[in-house]
Amino acid sequence: MKKVFLAMAALFQLSTAFAQDKSGLLTHYYEVKDALVSGNSNAAATAATALITAAGNSTDKAVQASKDKLVADAQQIASGKDLAQQREQFKQLSADMYTLAKTTKLSEQPVYQQYCPMKKASWLSSSNAIKNPYFGSQMLTCGKVADTIQ
Repeated sequence: MKKVFLAMAALFQLSTAFAQDKSGLLTHYYEVKDALVSGNSNAAATAATALITAAGNSTDKAVQASKDKLVADAQQIASGKDLAQQREQFKQLSADMYTLAKTTKLSEQPVYQQYCPMKKASWLSSSNAIKNPYFGSQMLTCGKVADTIQ
C-alpha cells in the first residue's frame, strides 16, 4: 500500500510539473538561474544544454519563433566555463525569455521578472523572493520584482 501511495504521489508531481511548464523551457531556464545564483558554472552549462534541447523539441509556435535567439543565448552559457561570462550572457537569455513569456503562457504559475539595479539587468523567477543570479552570494538579495506575468 505504501508503494502505491508513493507511486501516485510521484505521478502527481510529474503531471503538476508538466502542467506548469509545457515546453520545459522555463524549468531549464530556472535551473540556469539557480546555478548562477549558487555560483556553479558547470551546473549552469548543463542546464543551458537542457534548455537548448527543450527549445529544439518544442512544438509551440511562439517558442519556435524565438528558438534561434534562445538557442544562441543558451549556447554561450553551455559552452562557457567562466562564471562571469555566463552571467553576462544570462542577461540576453533573460531578456529573450521575458519577451517569450509575455507573448505565450509558459507556466500556469506566476512568473516574476526581477531587476538588479547594480547590474542593470533582469531575470525571471518562479518566486517573488529575490535571489540574484548576477552577483550570487555577494549580493544575493539585491533587486526588486519589476513585473508579474500571470
